[in-house]
Amino acid sequence: MDDRELAQAIAAGDRDAFRLLLERESGPVVRACARILGDPDAAEDVAQECFVTAYQSIGSWRAEGSLHGWLLRIAVNRALRIARGSARLLPLEGETGEPPEIPGGSEPLADLVAAERDMQVREAVASLPEPYQEVIVLRYFGELSISEIATATGRPIGTVKTHIGRGLLRLRFALEEARRA
Repeated sequence: MDDRELAQAIAAGDRDAFRLLLERESGPVVRACARILGDPDAAEDVAQECFVTAYQSIGSWRAEGSLHGWLLRIAVNRALRIARGSARLLPLEGETGEPPEIPGGSEPLADLVAAERDMQVREAVASLPEPYQEVIVLRYFGELSISEIATATGRPIGTVKTHIGRGLLRLRFALEEARRA
């Protein structure tokens, strides 16, 4: 079933079609949100909100791009709004007074430094002005191609390339400033 048929079936109330959309798109949507938020639980919540919004407004999808790109755009925008309002510092100790557990490695200090670096990148991306923020997030967190971003945002490919280039320059500057601070 192609995107147009799937959207029409969902709009008509076909729960199986919506289940198919969830199965097909939930992984990429959750991964993009997790990259932005750095929190798998929050990413799941944002993804769930994204799919509720998509279900309620599937009729507004213009079929000019893919459903994948449309969903990622909804999810990325929600995740960025949450990221802008979230805490800025990693806790040095948990509720018990012990250092927080950071999954994945045997080097706690290296893991903590990596987590701090990841947070700085997410904050720097969240602080980019539009339209740079949107295209950077869709390209590097949502893993959309330049042509998919152009279709999803309604911008010409050349404009998307320019916005990505300028966004990366601003991002590099912001990260260098954060490193100096």
